[in-house]
Amino acid sequence: MNNRAYALDALRGYAIITMVLSATIVTQVLPGWMSHAQTPPPDHIFNPSLPGITWVDLVFPFFLFAMGAAFPFSIGKRAEKGDSKLKLVYEAVKRGVQLTFFAIFIQHFYPYVLSSPQDIRAWLLAILCFAVLFPMFMRIPLKMPDWAHTGIKIAAYGIAVIMMLTTSYADGRTFSLYFSNIIILLLANMAIFGSVLYIFTMHNRWLRLGVLLLLMAVILGSTVEGSWTQVVFNYTPFPWMYRFDYLKYLFIVIPGSIAGEYLMEWMKGRKDTEQPASPQYRKIGIALLILTMVIIVFNLYGLYTRMLAVNLLATLVLLLIGKFIFLRPAEGIALLWKKLFNAGAYLLLLGLCFEPFQEGIKKDPATFSYFFVTSGLAFLALLFLSLVCDYFRCVRSSRFLVMSGQNPMIAYVVSDLFIMPLANILGLVSLLSYFQQNAWLGFLQGVIITSLAVLVTMFLLRSSGFGELDIIQ
Repeated sequence: MNNRAYALDALRGYAIITMVLSATIVTQVLPGWMSHAQTPPPDHIFNPSLPGITWVDLVFPFFLFAMGAAFPFSIGKRAEKGDSKLKLVYEAVKRGVQLTFFAIFIQHFYPYVLSSPQDIRAWLLAILCFAVLFPMFMRIPLKMPDWAHTGIKIAAYGIAVIMMLTTSYADGRTFSLYFSNIIILLLANMAIFGSVLYIFTMHNRWLRLGVLLLLMAVILGSTVEGSWTQVVFNYTPFPWMYRFDYLKYLFIVIPGSIAGEYLMEWMKGRKDTEQPASPQYRKIGIALLILTMVIIVFNLYGLYTRMLAVNLLATLVLLLIGKFIFLRPAEGIALLWKKLFNAGAYLLLLGLCFEPFQEGIKKDPATFSYFFVTSGLAFLALLFLSLVCDYFRCVRSSRFLVMSGQNPMIAYVVSDLFIMPLANILGLVSLLSYFQQNAWLGFLQGVIITSLAVLVTMFLLRSSGFGELDIIQ
């Protein structure tokens, strides 16, 4: 029996793929709901006073949620094998430091950072950066002594450091620890603090949630001038790497860890003889597929258009329908669905209750409503993908999601550091001007570039382990 939770891989893959898609579509010719809610067209100037969320605003929280959901499979399994808490903490800190280096390194080698306008030197350096990532982070699939593995990695890190220190950048920029990819830097902080919190609370779910309440108290108390909570909130020994404000994303990562525990409990309890899409739950499965998708889409529509009362009432009705589906006792995979649905329903309602607070739901600056709503929707998305991948087992149609989720960091950087530089070198980028004529072509550009990123990611994952970056749990 396969011991992978394909739904989790697919959720991570969906997050990465839509992250790439949202960055490659031509937003100037697309409607406002195709961008972040706080950067509306036509100018896409950040407006922090605009409440609401779009599908683009779900991308990052879904990835954070999947990161937390992986904790029981990575940390939990190592703990079961006898690894001490000290060793687990060391591994968490090491992974966080690696991600921080990754964030700094890739940010310094985006072609637009290296030259303005971009030139052949910038494109070649970007591709070199992409190549150096493999010996630096991959799990080398060759039989060789440990010292050889370590030597290769140290050499790769050394090359990366030399590249950053000796490269000349556009507009007089110089190397700086403070110049990093904020998405990856936030992941680095969650890899450290989320993992450490899980290590010490893996057997006490309520304690884990209790820590989140303490975190909420410190965040809210930090607005009081001269308070000790403000001192704690503002203190940072490494301002280029850590800010207390980053810890707010634990409100997404920790619920994700609970979802991962639900998956783990189901996987441990399922039987080798368990059949895919057994008739017993087929009707329930189809109903849940429709219901979860409707809840997610309707909440995006209602919150973006600010139809708050209608959205709340409709969500309540839809969630009650879900509760009706689970009136009968559930077991096996149906029990997993019930747990995911109940947790998602509670967090979604909690987020909608918080919606009026902090001037409405926003990704930037992130509000408590944003954390709880997106966590709730992530539970429902995981339920949807559990049905697709682990119950109905739509293997072929979901393979691109699963494989992208198994190699997320490659999928994240391959477009900017390999595909687009190569396209520029080959003189193909000029063709992209054709896609700026209307909305459909603007979206098609994103689909084409994202599809290429997925294909490269899948190819590298199949290349005997040489193309997989072992950096995200």
